[in-house]
Amino acid sequence: MRIALIGQAVFGAEVLKGLLSQGQEVAGVFCPPDRKGKADPLKEAALAAGVPVFTPGHMRDQEAYDEMVKLGADLGVLAFVTDIVPPRVFNAPKLGSICYHPSILPKYRGASAINWAVINGETETGFTIFWVDEGIDTGDILLQKKVEVGPDETTGAVYFDKLFPQGVQGTVEAVALVAQGKAPRIPQDHSKGTYDPPCDEKVAGLDWSKPGQQVYNFIRGCDPQPGATTTFRGEKVKFYNTSFINEAPQAAAGEILEVSDKGLKVAANGGCLFITRFRTKDLGKVKAPEFIAALKPEVGERFGA
Repeated sequence: MRIALIGQAVFGAEVLKGLLSQGQEVAGVFCPPDRKGKADPLKEAALAAGVPVFTPGHMRDQEAYDEMVKLGADLGVLAFVTDIVPPRVFNAPKLGSICYHPSILPKYRGASAINWAVINGETETGFTIFWVDEGIDTGDILLQKKVEVGPDETTGAVYFDKLFPQGVQGTVEAVALVAQGKAPRIPQDHSKGTYDPPCDEKVAGLDWSKPGQQVYNFIRGCDPQPGATTTFRGEKVKFYNTSFINEAPQAAAGEILEVSDKGLKVAANGGCLFITRFRTKDLGKVKAPEFIAALKPEVGERFGA
């Protein structure tokens, strides 16, 4: 098949390499324009493989549609796309387009599927390859695979250790099924569809009134981005690399219980947090010893007060 690949970053680059190693003909690649003089990894991989590259400002631009039509592709493949791809573009290939999404659809539609699965304490998630339609992650399902979410795994760990490598393999597998004429189109049960807002600075505020386990899940769900946010001495601070201690403290949530060279032990409702990495405006992202040396937090002080 002739494939038009729309994507970006290392994920898009690895999908391209997987398709080429499978013997598929990638007729062209669409990826974001260079930023600050640096080419996207997908662009670099395509140029290295001799695949034509197109970098429209937006996929809704006339240029993107015109180039897609010229390619005469059989199938469009969306591999990590954050831009809006309009119907006339994703419908231009003869068979339409398929897309990778990091959740078990119809649950966790939207831009921050992995974050919210971890925040909500899910013990499993996965990825879906679906046929693109005009909705947001609403198209018919082609392929799905589940992965376990460990009780202490962060969003970063779930993505990089599981959903990234397995998602690349799954996307390549899905293309092979299309090429063989064996790709299913399983309608989603839209009554079970869920959406959450982007997990960004607007929703990253840590709520100390919630049970400790939920606070911990929120921190690991926001790690590495956007970082769970609270305050210390009136200034914003973010938590990373946190663990949960199942012991009920006799202290208010957010109160520092212990300061050590490895991190801070902080009270939560029904448990404790041990935090080993922080981010502040002045320090940037630092390990506990740097945070402690700079701010000299003391036992009894409180985060979020």
